Amino acid sequence: MTRERKAAPRPNPADCAPIIGEYCSGPGHFGERGLTRALPAYWLYETAHAALSPARALAGAGQFLFQHPANPFAATFSGKLVAATCELVERATRHYGKPEWDITSTVIDGQTVPVGITPLWERPFCRLIHFERLLDDPVRPQPRLLIVAPMSGHFPTLIRGTIQAFLPSHDVFVTEWVDARLVPIIAGHFDLDDYIDYLIEMLHVLKGDVHLMAVCQASVPVLAAVALMEAAGDPAVPRSMILMGGPIDTRINPTSVNRLAEQRGLEWFRRNVITKVPFPNPGFLRDVYPGFLQLYGFMVMNLDRHMQAHQRLFQHLVAGDHDSAQRHREFYDEYLAVMDLSAEFYLQTCDTVFIRHALPRGEMTHRGHPVDPSRIRRVALMTVEGEHDDISGVGQTEAAHELCPNIPAPRRSHWLQPGVGHYGVFNGERFRTEVVPKVTEFILACSM
Repeated sequence: MTRERKAAPRPNPADCAPIIGEYCSGPGHFGERGLTRALPAYWLYETAHAALSPARALAGAGQFLFQHPANPFAATFSGKLVAATCELVERATRHYGKPEWDITSTVIDGQTVPVGITPLWERPFCRLIHFERLLDDPVRPQPRLLIVAPMSGHFPTLIRGTIQAFLPSHDVFVTEWVDARLVPIIAGHFDLDDYIDYLIEMLHVLKGDVHLMAVCQASVPVLAAVALMEAAGDPAVPRSMILMGGPIDTRINPTSVNRLAEQRGLEWFRRNVITKVPFPNPGFLRDVYPGFLQLYGFMVMNLDRHMQAHQRLFQHLVAGDHDSAQRHREFYDEYLAVMDLSAEFYLQTCDTVFIRHALPRGEMTHRGHPVDPSRIRRVALMTVEGEHDDISGVGQTEAAHELCPNIPAPRRSHWLQPGVGHYGVFNGERFRTEVVPKVTEFILACSM
């Protein structure tokens, strides 16, 4: 087993403290107390958004007018200033919905192959989708890979690059989590136990002939689901599981995100970040951790950088640098699109993973049954970490190996990726060129 460790970088509390929601999402019925402080925030947010609709419409009209080629002023410096100003106003007041997957093809053996998206299984809070490669001529069988996207405030499209990297060599399936504010309250609640149930159901749909990859937050429920299936002798267990930058044991090299959760405690989160979905959303009156609160934390912790990025966008628009402007749009269309999380899921994850450390302490349960990773014997295990990860500290994911002592040594692997932070564990150039080959090699070895 390849095992590399380096000291974790010293985290900056100011950078990390606002983003506890990066992994958190939460069971349990924690009651209705403490909602009054957060309740007005969501309603005021929606009211402000609606009140700005006329200004947004006017800005959009101005942008269209001063960018239209039939307008002679569009080519002037003044016209470009007006168009750039209108675009920034429109983007600043827009509601960013779920981005499209935009994965229509892949390249296999030098040939461009169309890709279709097919739903295979669906529940109120998630659906399992298959990125089906529409091959004219069959290729040799390739490993099936189920990627469990993080349910941490951003839409699953955040791992678009992860999917694209594995499509040429794997038959890829992905969990597409649903924005909680779009789920009617009559559909019931969703907590960490339900999340684990969903994973087990999906593995049954795929009949166990699959490799399971957990990105970030998904690592804990994935490890729990596999442990429960092994304890029950379930034949549908996956061939392997790959845990990528996940908070298995946040007591190891704790980051500021981890310390914030312990310092605040569960009651603080319940009182300050849980609210009810306002009308007219389909999930009206559902208790949620709203995505806009997490986005606010993201923006505030690096406000200068975001201000400078939008200043550069303005300059690119005025200068006619459309390529740079489009790259900015693509990044922020994804970054500013956030989803609400079920309050039960958010609070239970905060409590189980970050406050009580229940999994590494042997205290985690699922519907009254103990979650015991030492029961895992048939499923191979690989962990991947980033050298500069300030969200999941170095060693937090690797801790899964100690919790799974009965997996044979030849069926284990750990990779510490040099030079990357949290996002670089599952996306970016170094992920494609260095992490993907390591994971692919591990999967192929476990497929034999």
